[in-house]
Amino acid sequence: MRYGNLGNTDLRVSRICMGCMGFGDPGRGQHAWTLQEEDSRKIIRRGLESGINFYDTAIGYQGGTSEQFVGRALRDFSRREDVVVATKFPPRTQEEIQKGVTGQQHVLNRLDTSLKNLGMDYVDLYICHMWDYLTPIEEILEGMTQAVKAGKARYIGISNCFAWQLCKANALAEREGFEKFISIQGHYNLIFREEEREMIPYCQKEHIAVTPYSPLAGGRLSRKPGQTTRRLEQDAYAHLKYDATQETDGQIIARVAEIAEKRGVSMAAVSLAWLLEKGAFPVTGMTRESHLQGAVQAAEMQLTPEETAYLEAPYVPHALVGVMAQNTRAAAGEKQVWTVEDKKA
Repeated sequence: MRYGNLGNTDLRVSRICMGCMGFGDPGRGQHAWTLQEEDSRKIIRRGLESGINFYDTAIGYQGGTSEQFVGRALRDFSRREDVVVATKFPPRTQEEIQKGVTGQQHVLNRLDTSLKNLGMDYVDLYICHMWDYLTPIEEILEGMTQAVKAGKARYIGISNCFAWQLCKANALAEREGFEKFISIQGHYNLIFREEEREMIPYCQKEHIAVTPYSPLAGGRLSRKPGQTTRRLEQDAYAHLKYDATQETDGQIIARVAEIAEKRGVSMAAVSLAWLLEKGAFPVTGMTRESHLQGAVQAAEMQLTPEETAYLEAPYVPHALVGVMAQNTRAAAGEKQVWTVEDKKA
């Protein structure tokens, strides 16, 4: 396993982060394909044995049961100081707004719930799951700064935002003495590279860690056309993100398969190795032993410049999808209203 410092911090993490959205009670959230606790524990334990020390979850994953499963497993199989744990909180809900819950209170309330779920005194990285268009960013930063000062979080990050928003937030933090975001978790993979337009160059210049989600495009970059899984069939959100471009994306997927066959490795290994070459710390979902094996292979291999160019050549611009498509409308002036039932964070 390869390791590196997360941005400008002293957090020494495995270059592969285990994404824990696939762990949690299937009856408690958006996804019906998640693993129950016994199977989740097996994957987490094998991850630790393979050298993965970086684990990413969220309060919104399966009604908090992902945090619960992850917390119990890490407590049983590792020492707290040997692992780096990240979790995320969503925007304020309409119910909170009506009750007068401030952004600061929202951040701290959600963190206390996450810490209870995890059974931990602190998280290493506390992540704002998406830009909150109904709450001043000053309130979010103030709440996250209070969390760091209280010892409940070591560093803060953000997910699902535009480069100008990250730049604005960190400039404000520097001016007002708030904690700055040290990482960005955005949608980035071989068949969705829109982050390269502004976000990636900005983060490289400012030494902000890039921890992309969907590094395998919901499994599309790890399987040949025609192969399927329960998640590929049931993940409606992934269908929303990728179905419209599957014809053009298929050219890239075919090239991933070609290189994987020549190298004698999995397609997942090739796809993740490409992200590692970009300096990213991919947040990789693992619900099978083979997923873990692909991640380990990726950490051990290096693509040639020719292979990288071959993989990238067919790419065409993609429209923003999912949360970022919603953010585009919100940034243009349309209000976003989040409810307790919103599970697409």
